[in-house]
Amino acid sequence: MTTQSIVGRDAGRGDVLTVHYDSGYIVAVERRHDANASDLPLLAPGFIDAQVNGYMGMDVNAPDADSTVIQGITEELARIGVTTWVPTVITASEEAISHALMCVERARNADARVRDAIPCVHVEGPFISDQDGARGVHDASQVRAIDPEEVRRWAAITRIGVVTVSPHWPDTPRAIKEICSMGIRVSIGHTHAGPAEVLSAIDAGATLSTHLGNGIAAMIPRHPNALWTQLADDRLTCGLIADGHHLPPETIEVMLRAKGPRGAFLVSDTTAIAGNPPGRYQTPVGGSVDLDEHGRLSYVGTELLAGAAASLPDGLRNVVRSTSVSLGQALKLVTENPARTLPGARPGLGTLQPGAPADMVLVSDSGAVLEVIRSSAGMENIRP
Repeated sequence: MTTQSIVGRDAGRGDVLTVHYDSGYIVAVERRHDANASDLPLLAPGFIDAQVNGYMGMDVNAPDADSTVIQGITEELARIGVTTWVPTVITASEEAISHALMCVERARNADARVRDAIPCVHVEGPFISDQDGARGVHDASQVRAIDPEEVRRWAAITRIGVVTVSPHWPDTPRAIKEICSMGIRVSIGHTHAGPAEVLSAIDAGATLSTHLGNGIAAMIPRHPNALWTQLADDRLTCGLIADGHHLPPETIEVMLRAKGPRGAFLVSDTTAIAGNPPGRYQTPVGGSVDLDEHGRLSYVGTELLAGAAASLPDGLRNVVRSTSVSLGQALKLVTENPARTLPGARPGLGTLQPGAPADMVLVSDSGAVLEVIRSSAGMENIRP
C-alpha cells in the first residue's frame, strides 16, 4: 500500500503536524511551526471509549444479541470518531454474562476491524453493592459476592480487561489479588464500601474507579467517604461520565484537578438508546424511560437517571464548553489516558507516533469530529 499523509494542527502546541501512515500504522510524524495555520483542523488520535453498553438500538447485554451487534456498534462508533471501544457487560446471571462475552469473541474472530477496535471487555458487576442507589440500575437479584473462579471462567471465553467490584464483600483483598494475577484490572464502583475498605482494595491491586461520582448512594457522609478516598489516592485512575447530566461541570472540574493530567479519562457509558432521537423508550431492566432533547435519559415521570445516552464526543465537547479544561487537555482524556488503562491495547494506541495504529480524527476548535481515519480494512476515511 502506498504511504498516505494527513495534515492538521497539534491540539497542545499549535504546531502543524504531517502524519504519514502505511498498512494501518503511523510511519513518520513531521512537526513545524506555522503562525498562519489556525484555519487547519486539529489532528488527534482516534477516540477511545472504555465503557459502552450499547449504541443506536444495539445492546451488548441483550438476551438476543449476537456477533452482528458487536460489529454494528463498532461501525457506528467509528463514524463519530470512536475507533476503539470496550464492550461493557453488566450484572446478570453467569449464563447471560457468558453469552455476551461469546458474542464479543465471535465478532472479534470474524472481523479484523472489530478485533482492532476492541482490545478487551469490561465486566461491570455482578460483584457490586446490593443496596439501592449504589447499585444503580443493575439487577438486584443477580448481585453476588466476588468470585475469582467465575472471573476465570469468563477469561476462558474472551479477553477480560476490567472487572468492576464493590470492596464491601468479605475477603475482598484476597479476591482482588487473585483477579489481578490473571492480568485483569480491578475497578472500584457501584459501592457502599467505606474508606478503609476502599483503601484495602487499592492495597490489594485495584487501579481504577468506575464512573467516579456515580454508582454511589445519593446521600453520603460529607467526610470521610469513598469519593474522597478515591480522589486522594494517585494509585487509582478514574473514569468520568461527562454527558452533562451524571456529573455537574464543577464536579468534573474538581475531580480532574484532583486526579491530575494523567489520572482520569472520559467514558460515555452509553446504553442502546444512545444515538436515537428524543422520545420514550422501553428498557429490559428499568421499563419506560424518556430521552430529552438535551440527551438526558430518565425514568418516566421522575428526575432519576436511567443510564447515559450521550456519545463520547458529546462528552468531550461538554467538558470543553462547561469547564476550564482546554480542548488539548480534553483530547488526552479520550485518547492517551484511557489507552493506558486497557489490557490488550495495541502498542502506541491513543498517540500520534511512529508505530502507533493509524486511527486518527480531524477535529474543529469546538471539538466536533470532521473526519475519521481508521487503520483497519485497508484504511478508511469516514466523514460523520
